Amino acid sequence: MFEIGRIEMDHSFILIEPCTPLMEIKSKLLQYHFVVVRGKACYTIANNEYKMVELGEDSLSAIQWLEEMQWLPSAVFSMKEMFEGEADWRRPILIENEEKNIIGVITADSWIKNLHTENKKLAAYFHTLAETVNDAVTAVNHEGKVICWNTAAERTYRIKREDILGRKIGDHFHAESVMLHRILNEGRPVRGEYHHPAKDTHVLINASPIIQDNKIIGGVATEHDITPIVRLNEEIDASSPLLIHQDRPFSSMIGDSPEIQQAVKIAQKTAYADISVLLVGEHGSGKEMLAQAIHYGGPRSNKPFVSVNCSAIPSGLLEAELFGYQGGAFTEEEQAGQPGKIEQAKEGTLFIAEIDQMPLDIQVKFLNYLQNQSFYHVGGTELVTTRIRVIATASPELEELVQEGKFHKDLYYHLTVIKIDIPPLRQRKEDIMELVQKFLKEFTIKYRKSMPVVSPEVGAALMNYDWPGNVRELRNVVEGFVLLNDGNVITLEHIPQNITTDNLVRGDGASMPKEAVSKGKEYQKGEALRIEEALNKTYGNKSAAAKLLGISRGTLYNKMKEYNMDSHKS
Repeated sequence: MFEIGRIEMDHSFILIEPCTPLMEIKSKLLQYHFVVVRGKACYTIANNEYKMVELGEDSLSAIQWLEEMQWLPSAVFSMKEMFEGEADWRRPILIENEEKNIIGVITADSWIKNLHTENKKLAAYFHTLAETVNDAVTAVNHEGKVICWNTAAERTYRIKREDILGRKIGDHFHAESVMLHRILNEGRPVRGEYHHPAKDTHVLINASPIIQDNKIIGGVATEHDITPIVRLNEEIDASSPLLIHQDRPFSSMIGDSPEIQQAVKIAQKTAYADISVLLVGEHGSGKEMLAQAIHYGGPRSNKPFVSVNCSAIPSGLLEAELFGYQGGAFTEEEQAGQPGKIEQAKEGTLFIAEIDQMPLDIQVKFLNYLQNQSFYHVGGTELVTTRIRVIATASPELEELVQEGKFHKDLYYHLTVIKIDIPPLRQRKEDIMELVQKFLKEFTIKYRKSMPVVSPEVGAALMNYDWPGNVRELRNVVEGFVLLNDGNVITLEHIPQNITTDNLVRGDGASMPKEAVSKGKEYQKGEALRIEEALNKTYGNKSAAAKLLGISRGTLYNKMKEYNMDSHKS
């Protein structure tokens, strides 16, 4: 990972033969830092050992004197071997190049100095890296003592660096729940595991053992603070809209197409059956609306309807969201536990959006719950039993995921006792204008505006568009033009440009496809007939007719004028 810097070698040396007289060695030690006697073995004599050499007889050869002194030989290493092998530092080390020529001498003192410099350099790299990332970084040694605690960790855990460095991490956190304790004992890395270290703090942890020579010498962990995500999820849960009428749930399912009618028919039959339901369709096709209709149309209607979206929650957090966590499981402090979505939905319905995005390990745990109606909290040891109904949604690719082994086969079979396919909006365009009227009514009430008229050009454009975002996209578009429009008519300028591209629609309608123009005219004819019927039922009373139609009296007057229906009297 890091490149070790150049080793500082001493190049002041001379090589001599073993038969060289000792007198010559004495002379060379006054000129060089080292004399290296190279024979079958290599011997190194340093100039600071001159006084010892000076006592020897000048007539002795180098090898004779060395054997007499029982001089220890020096190890010879290549530069690469210096970092891979173990050296005997009782004598200086000789370094050789690829041609086996000695190129330098390293003493124990210089090696220690070099290692100290490199250690400081690596520590600086590691400290800078730890401070650069936004996540909390913690490192411990083999005893579990903290050796790194970055600024993000101080911020996340509200523990100052000086209060934790050098102390065991278990002094501040529940020992059994600390990931670094687990990897020190097991040696297995941890990825994306959820923790709740403090009352208002939620993190996802990645942790790995530090291994040297096949031994665990410590561990390092990064903790990603997901508190904002958790809070946002809680806010979304708290503000989740009710998409249907509770007293008439299936009346909210708009659509005359055979496909949507078939889906609603199956859902109505399923509502009173206490079985799991899987709704399959594209994003925004109305799956949650149908799920709410099934819940409020069945015997659990007075019980909770709880939602969880598998694609909107990090996988590490999803387990705790579903199953909850045990009080005091993450720190030594006394904390209340948190019930998960399963407990919150007790005796009611748990709606799991995009279950095909649920990680495999959580699929296994959830399947086990469905089979046994019991589970354990995260960090808990007590079995929790509760009964719920499950309605899940998935994309049309779910069967492919099962075949590829990316979705648990048994969970798939458990969920598909009843499987309802919801067609995309582009396959049931005859429902578009009816949905537009439904959303117009919803948003004019919400924003306290009068009910506008949709111009024929807009109607044709809406009918001609493919709606990749399905019903949800249509609903958003209607909300947008209700907000943007200050008059009584919705024109092309009020809808997004991607819907009114030149190749589809021009202001004069000249380039509109015949099918779109035809459907726009059919809608206008149907609307005129509905107004006529309402006026007949109320004997021409426009106020009563407007109330019956769910529009304001002003909007009714505008529509009557548009359809040349002024003959009716109040």
